[in-house]
Amino acid sequence: MANFEPLPSCKFFVELSLDNSSDKVDAVFLECQAFQRTQEVIEICEVTPNKFGKATNGMPVRTKIPGNLKSGNIILRRCMSSSIVFWDWFQACHDNWAKQRRNVSLNILNSMSQGQARYELTSAWPIDYKFGDVGAYSSGIALEEVEIVFEDFRRVKS
Repeated sequence: MANFEPLPSCKFFVELSLDNSSDKVDAVFLECQAFQRTQEVIEICEVTPNKFGKATNGMPVRTKIPGNLKSGNIILRRCMSSSIVFWDWFQACHDNWAKQRRNVSLNILNSMSQGQARYELTSAWPIDYKFGDVGAYSSGIALEEVEIVFEDFRRVKS
């Protein structure tokens, strides 16, 4: 029987290599937001030769079939540090987008920090970079945020 332990949303890590090496990004993410995959629906309307009652025309029939898959973007937030790795990636995509697409994995852990769910995103690249508000009266931490698009994602065994 399968294990149905509820997974906490606070235990996760993101794997991302920006220099095509085995080294992962020097970041601990606070949030990964807006992870979504949907399938469009194509609706076909046709008139059949079947007639209903005293109708002189055929009956319209609507059929729904699966269309293209569509992926939403993800937003990664982390504490701002002296590292400029995300800014460099964002800028490099502007200069040479085709060579900057990367694979990203989101791993969800159980309460014992063991991997339980894994999502793999392919051909990902950043489209938005921003940092949070700063202010003299603020006592919070500065946040850095990057929005990433991707071409495909799938859930695989962890």
